[in-house]
Amino acid sequence: MKDNLVLLAGRSHPELAKKISENLGVPLGKIDLLKFADDETFCRIYTNIRKRDVFIIQSTSRPVNDNLMELLIIMDACKRASCRSITAVIPYYGYSRTDKKDQPRVPITAKLVADLLTVAGASRIIAIDLHAEAIQGFFDIPVDHLYSMPIFIKHLKQNFRTDGLVIVSPDAGGVARARAHAKRVAADLAIIDKRRKGNDDQTEILHVIGEVEGKNCILIDDIIDTAGSITKAAKVLKERGASKIYAMAVHPVLSPPAMERLEQSPLEQVIVTDTVPINPGQKIAKIKMLSVAELLAETIKRVYMGESVSSLFV
Repeated sequence: MKDNLVLLAGRSHPELAKKISENLGVPLGKIDLLKFADDETFCRIYTNIRKRDVFIIQSTSRPVNDNLMELLIIMDACKRASCRSITAVIPYYGYSRTDKKDQPRVPITAKLVADLLTVAGASRIIAIDLHAEAIQGFFDIPVDHLYSMPIFIKHLKQNFRTDGLVIVSPDAGGVARARAHAKRVAADLAIIDKRRKGNDDQTEILHVIGEVEGKNCILIDDIIDTAGSITKAAKVLKERGASKIYAMAVHPVLSPPAMERLEQSPLEQVIVTDTVPINPGQKIAKIKMLSVAELLAETIKRVYMGESVSSLFV
């Protein structure tokens, strides 16, 4: 049944690729990836992919440009090897935060990346929790936009009491995400009102909308990068009398000094998924990682078999 399905993986996240392969029951295809002395990437695929459906697993996380270029090169190799279709499985879509022209003379890099993927030969994209839903519209090919929410909801129901629980959006832009989580676990909702200072990563938090005093609060976001916003939000919640504070985020980008900030913050635990790899030597005890491997494996199977993907999130 899966004879024409080929799984290939770049070097961005071999652990996740292995888990997807095991969940799907399909071995990873043999591929060599190396760099020449001048830093150019070279790829050679040893598995026969002629007239077969290829799924390439690659998060475009740090080093973003290397991993993106590697994905494009693998896709080009597949296209020239006469595969039937190429699906780029991108658990974390790099450059997703540059998704609009909100200042003069700035790029829309999320659109540029979409164009690069399409020109390189992608027939379809599978991604998890894009920073903005509108990014799907940057593509002229099908995009299966997956959501980590069922994974988080399952964890919440198994590990948290819903009475006295408040789901908190760290900014106005994340209200829809926080509201969706709150609704599914019958929790209250709160919003942190913040304002950016200039063009840097510094934020000024103004106040909390909603009742958090004496409550267990869970901050919900899609990306934790330098952890500045999430840790400032946690401090404000603590100042407002919150009992215990947790954070949930899909993509643990965790650029320095994120680990130090999280370690020193009032957060009890930071729950993330494995869309982005975390160096074991840098991981702190506060971080709890949930896997998206089963979700991606099931999605790959359904795409290959021509079955519904949206029914996974009903």
